[in-house]
Amino acid sequence: MSLRFFAAVSLVSPAEGGESFLGLPMWIWQIANLIGFLGVLVYFVARPLAQAFARRQQAVEERIVRARKGREEAARLETEIHERMARLDRDLADVRARGLAEGESARAALIRKADEEAERVRREAEQEIARRLAFAKEELRRAAADLTSSAALARLSSEITDEDRRRLLDEAVAELPQHS
Repeated sequence: MSLRFFAAVSLVSPAEGGESFLGLPMWIWQIANLIGFLGVLVYFVARPLAQAFARRQQAVEERIVRARKGREEAARLETEIHERMARLDRDLADVRARGLAEGESARAALIRKADEEAERVRREAEQEIARRLAFAKEELRRAAADLTSSAALARLSSEITDEDRRRLLDEAVAELPQHS
């Protein structure tokens, strides 16, 4: 039945003031009219709405699935990030420990090298002091010998007479080996 028919039927008023139309009571026509209207509504409105709701529900379910996958991916990434952070913390602790150990060994090496250098400088200083002391002693001996010879010469000059000089010269000449 078409929509026009139902509209025409609903607009028809009972003939001769009775409560019937075409031999049927008016309330049956009203129920038929309501059923027809509801059928048209279901056909033209409810079906498209149901399809739209089904599409919307499917889209929502797809979003839920994507959201779950996104959450799973986020959880996986969070776990991975926590593992990386833990690994980085361990690596950092290892680097610090190695750095401290290397620093201590470098410090010990520097102290050992400084001690060796100090010992070398001490030995060189002792050697230099010994050289300078020997040189100073030699200079003192020379100065003492010069002073002694000067004092002896001065004394001899003042105490030796011309006669002592001649006698010493004669003795020296006599001691010379004779070459023939």
